Order: sequence, then structure tokens, then C-alpha cells
Amino acid sequence: MATDKTRAVGVDIGGTGIKAAIVDLEAGTLLSDRIKVATPAGAEPKDVLAAVLKVLETLGVLDDAIPLGVAFPAIVKSGRTLSAANVSQKWIGFEAERFFEEGLGRDIHFANDADVAGVAEMRYGAARGVGGLTILTTLGTGIGSAMIYNGVLVPNSELGHLQRAKHGKDFEAFAAYSAMERDALDWNEWAKRLQVYYSHVEFLFTPDLFIVGGGVSKHADSFLPLLKLNTPIVPAVHRNNAGIIGAAALALD
Repeated sequence: MATDKTRAVGVDIGGTGIKAAIVDLEAGTLLSDRIKVATPAGAEPKDVLAAVLKVLETLGVLDDAIPLGVAFPAIVKSGRTLSAANVSQKWIGFEAERFFEEGLGRDIHFANDADVAGVAEMRYGAARGVGGLTILTTLGTGIGSAMIYNGVLVPNSELGHLQRAKHGKDFEAFAAYSAMERDALDWNEWAKRLQVYYSHVEFLFTPDLFIVGGGVSKHADSFLPLLKLNTPIVPAVHRNNAGIIGAAALALD
């Protein structure tokens, strides 16, 4: 049974939605309902903070009784956000961790969203006990990535922003789940784009395992079997909850 020392709150801030729940850190499972609100239009700092306060209030965890981890779609170093993928440009060079701590009135652990999803899969999911190099990708509004080598996270890999040869554009604009929706692609058409992306990543890094996360991973049977790779590729065990679980796990580290 989860106790105060084995529970934490995870908040996963994405380009389209902000999700949160209380997590059992021994089992890697949600102890509460998952609360979700839309990411505010423009995703400026003050508006995102207000949305996070709303989900924490709904969960009944506004105080600091249990630890809190926050995941965010940006390169994060020493609490500063150094990029802004699918959020306001005001986050670039922003003291985000301090901003959230002051706004929430408590200490938090703040990290990149794909990195925390990787931590969740490493501790409780598809990457648990896997040696060598595991690359997790989250397919959603963009493409996030986490690289795990022999159980150690290599932070801020940002493989969704690899450039497509001859096109000069990020792969995530071409192959993210949002591209499938935007261009009205069927599974076969989208899988052809994913094939180009994963073949490129495979060539660069020769990983031992690919893990695919994000909300679309619940439809993994519709597109993963269409990919032809030398590297095994599997859906994330925790799917769209991986960010919540990983953020919560890091809150106690």
C-alpha cells in the first residue's frame, strides 16, 4: 500500500494538454484519476501556471504534503527552459523551475517531458532491465525523445528536431502524430513517414530498442507492424501516462 513516502504528484505539460495524477512510486501506477485540461492558447508562462494550479486544486494537492514533479516540452538545464517546442517563445532562456516554485508556493522537480517518460519506462515499463541503448520517442504534437544507456538517462536529446535531408525542416513537422491529423493520412501513409524517421535515427545511433510513447501508442498495432527496422520497436507500457509517472518518480530523487 502506498504511503506518504512512496507517493508523489506528476504533472505533464504538453503542447495541447496538461495532465496530472497522484502516483504510487513502488508500483508505477496512478493512485488517482488523471486530471486533464487544455494547454492555454499561446502557452505563455502565466497562463500555463494558472492551468497547473487548476489541475492540482482538482486533485486536492495544492499544499506540499507529497512531492511534485513537473514535465515540460523543452530542453531543461538547471531549471531553465532553453527551447520552446509548441509553446510560447517566452519560455526560451526562462527560469521556469523558479517560476513554478514561486507560483505554486512549494519545491518541485522540473524536467523535459520526454526524458521523464523515458524514466517511467526505464523504472516501470518496457525499458526496465534492458541493456545497451534504448531510445524512447513520444509521438504527439511533436516528437520528443529520451535516450537511456545501461539504465542511465542521457538528458535533452531532442531527436524530433533532427533535420530532414534536402528539406531543411525538422522531422517532427513531417512525422509527428499531429502531421498525420493535419495531412489526413491513413495508418499506411503515416507509417511511411515514420519509416523514414526511424531508419534515420537507427542509422545514427544503432540502438538496442525503440519504445514508442504518446497517446497514439494505444493504436500501436495499427502502425508499428508496418515498420521495417533492424531494431526491435515496441509501444510504451505506460503510454500517455508515462510523463505523469516519470515526473512523479523524479520528484523523490
